[in-house]
Amino acid sequence: MEAAPGGLGRCSCAFWLAVVFDVLGLIILLLGVFGEFFFYDFLIYAGAIIIFLSLIWWVFWYTGNIEVPPEELEDDVGLLKKGRGLAGVVRRFSSRLSSGIRNSFRRNGGTRGQGAVPGQATHRREGGQVPVTFAMTSQDNDAQIISWLQEFRVCVTQLGKDHEQLIYVLLKLPWLGRNQAVVEEYLAFLSNLVSAQTVHLRACLGMVISNFAPKRIRIQEGNVDFSDTDDEDENLPRIFDHCHQALQLITRYVPSTSRFLLPILSEKFPFVQKSSRTLECYVHNLLRVSVYIPDLRRDILELVISKMLTLDVSAPRSEIEEMESEAQQDVIGASQDDCLFNMDEEEDSPLNSRPDRAIMVHPVAEKLDTMMTVLLAFIKDVCHVKGSVDIEKTKALYRDLVSVFDKVVLPTHASCHVQYYMFYLCSFRLGLAEAFLDHLWKLLQGPNQPPILRQAAAGYMGSFMARAKFLPVSTVKACLDLLVPWLHLYIDSQDTGSKAFCDVSLHGPFYAACQAVFYTLIFRHNVILEGNLKKGLAYLQGLNLERIVMCQLNPLRVCLPAVTNMFAAITRKYQLVFCYTIIERNNRHLLPVVRSSVGGNSVSTNTNPLDTFFPFDPYLLKSSGKLIEPIYQVWVEPSDCVIDVPKKEVRKGSMEEEDDFLHGETPHGDSVVGMTPGSYDSHLHSPRSVGSPPISFLQRPF
Repeated sequence: MEAAPGGLGRCSCAFWLAVVFDVLGLIILLLGVFGEFFFYDFLIYAGAIIIFLSLIWWVFWYTGNIEVPPEELEDDVGLLKKGRGLAGVVRRFSSRLSSGIRNSFRRNGGTRGQGAVPGQATHRREGGQVPVTFAMTSQDNDAQIISWLQEFRVCVTQLGKDHEQLIYVLLKLPWLGRNQAVVEEYLAFLSNLVSAQTVHLRACLGMVISNFAPKRIRIQEGNVDFSDTDDEDENLPRIFDHCHQALQLITRYVPSTSRFLLPILSEKFPFVQKSSRTLECYVHNLLRVSVYIPDLRRDILELVISKMLTLDVSAPRSEIEEMESEAQQDVIGASQDDCLFNMDEEEDSPLNSRPDRAIMVHPVAEKLDTMMTVLLAFIKDVCHVKGSVDIEKTKALYRDLVSVFDKVVLPTHASCHVQYYMFYLCSFRLGLAEAFLDHLWKLLQGPNQPPILRQAAAGYMGSFMARAKFLPVSTVKACLDLLVPWLHLYIDSQDTGSKAFCDVSLHGPFYAACQAVFYTLIFRHNVILEGNLKKGLAYLQGLNLERIVMCQLNPLRVCLPAVTNMFAAITRKYQLVFCYTIIERNNRHLLPVVRSSVGGNSVSTNTNPLDTFFPFDPYLLKSSGKLIEPIYQVWVEPSDCVIDVPKKEVRKGSMEEEDDFLHGETPHGDSVVGMTPGSYDSHLHSPRSVGSPPISFLQRPF
């Protein structure tokens, strides 16, 4: 649009309405004064009122153009384009009429914010801001950008909702890649903006959070373009520090930031198919946010753990074992037949590309391993101060993690690894382990809890007592002293009633508690008996396990066969209970379960009617497993126990080796979400090399 020498700005309609009201009111007023009408007084009043109403249109016109540069005071609506005839006369008249006001705009433009838009008159093109955007993205204009940011900072009170496009351009500025002076000036501008215009708070938060993961770069190979994360950015630690400085400043100036932050954190969370590097960086930064915004820590932990559970259930134990076994066999075959591979191919092999850290062959397991390592490092850093456990901080974190456990972990069936964050936390202090067991015990015996959650609590309780190496025998015996009497009371209430028969749907929590007791005794009977065999046997005999095994509810029929057989062998050795008569009877009466499948009916035996799993089965992830291994009780095969039922053949090269006597018995997921392996190179820096999220974050003054 060509600039008109004398336009009316963007509110020409208001201008002409004001003129019409003035002319009409003046005519009516003159008629009332000089005309000989009997209602002359009415005309005088009406004319005066109409002239007064014209002030409204004058105000609309003036305020609508108060921030419009003089160069844009033209006919935007396109009504006065012609310069000939009546239109030309009207245009020249309006030009003279508005020249005084336009001169006022030019004189007062600097004090009303026109100077706050640097280079606006010389850099505008077609009414847009393309040249400004180009200058913003250039890497060679740091001094100019600092000058512009300083001027924008002065006029932030005028950058309201009408200037969203300008704010969008400013938030797209790659300020994190510039020198420190630009970063400090940008942070100062950001602080002024959110404190003066909270309407832009969400946009500013979204900009900061979007930098919590490495930026994507476009790579061109041949005629194909694809994008990937910029993993080779050595400035990531510095970039992350600046992001957290910005977020802390926003939180300081807008105390209600936490209300808007969590939905943005969830929205910006990378998709699970992103690379391990992207997920690692984002989780690292989320946990770092929880350090200086403690009100969000529980919600952030819930968000992170729920995303990790999505990965966990998508990587069944059987698939991880199979892929690791195949990879191990490939390595053995390659080492035995050197003529098949040259040295260059061996150096480029994925198995040898990460000498600093063992990687998982399963792509989903590798991502989960990376995220678990970050989470466990965060837990350790929060709970430890100068190498020792801080009781108060540990208690606060325990409450948050238990809340997340109840909400998202406990209801999740067949997760393999995520629940180990509670296992690791409880290893710091015996009091934490006892509190966790007490929490599970309350869930198990709570009549108002759903049966499925009570069964899960029993499974966690038994698996924790069996596998926690840091748990002393006194604590194990104290838990058994709670579980076994509860089982006897349950038998007393059911053994003579109408429901005194084997039915998982009626007595699910009871069977889960029985299996927890059997499983615990399988792992812990040696510890109970060592030192003083006579005293240990007296304790086990006092549990009256025979009554539990012989009751009408018949728990041996429901428990996993591997647990039943091992428990029977151990109790026969010490002459506590003779279970084989019941086991043989159950085998004779074991009814097949008919399952409908596609293409017809198939008959199979349900060997796991409880549908239980032991949540602390052997940990398969390699990197984070280094933290679990020292506190984990592996399975030791009893040398003098004879098991009548032949053991299942264990696949050679299995990840568990001889660690788990339940191998092949516990249920595994039937379906897996397909994942695309991401790029994750060994020589690149990771948040582990940067350090775990710090407890105290130094705020730099601006």
